[in-house]
Amino acid sequence: MPKTVDPQLEAIVEPVCRAHGVELVLIQRVTEHGQAVLRVTIDRPGSEEGPGLGVSLADCQAVSRDLGPAFDAEDSALERAIGGSFRLEVSSPGVDRPLVKLTDFERFAGRTVKVQLETPLDEGRRKLEGTLMGVDGEMVRLEVDGSELQLPHAEIARANVVYEFD
Repeated sequence: MPKTVDPQLEAIVEPVCRAHGVELVLIQRVTEHGQAVLRVTIDRPGSEEGPGLGVSLADCQAVSRDLGPAFDAEDSALERAIGGSFRLEVSSPGVDRPLVKLTDFERFAGRTVKVQLETPLDEGRRKLEGTLMGVDGEMVRLEVDGSELQLPHAEIARANVVYEFD
């Protein structure tokens, strides 16, 4: 499951997102061209009616601008999580939105998703595509080829919504 780099880092980023009326989807630390990159993915919160409406460039800029002072105030946590200088990227989740939290799997029920598991199923399959049926406790329900599977949330390495063209 794509996890936040560090819980302390999430504790810095999440309040900034909330202050701007957006939700933190995912924090990833990657290396590009030898430089550390901290990717913060945000989205507009959904409701009982369905997924959020997405974020604007202005939302991304505002969160990015306010993360600077938040990071400066938490130097020690940031140093432990990232280990030096980095480039910050704040973006929307895009059309193939990652599903990370159990609430994501609930909110996007009914949509087609791709799921990659940490451990293969009994028949050796690790990559699945099907209709997301929702969540039951810590289990993600997925209909694949007419059969419903119950997948432990902790075993999901990666999950994304599949964008369907009209």
